[in-house]
Amino acid sequence: MFENLFRDELANRLGTIVEIATDNNLIEGILVNVTGDLVLTVDVNDGYGTGNQVFLSVDAINYVRFPAAA
Repeated sequence: MFENLFRDELANRLGTIVEIATDNNLIEGILVNVTGDLVLTVDVNDGYGTGNQVFLSVDAINYVRFPAAA
């Protein structure tokens, strides 16, 4: 049940800047896709150009934060 609510909330925030923490990484970028099998796609700006996408399973996520615009 929680996974469905989590997926729906993320789907409502497509195109926004997110910070996603996993056990090993802090990923910052734009949320571009949330699929039915709970995989996130984040377009990361890591200083080497844009267009680098990271695919994450919801099971790997510790938290998601939506930073406020400056």
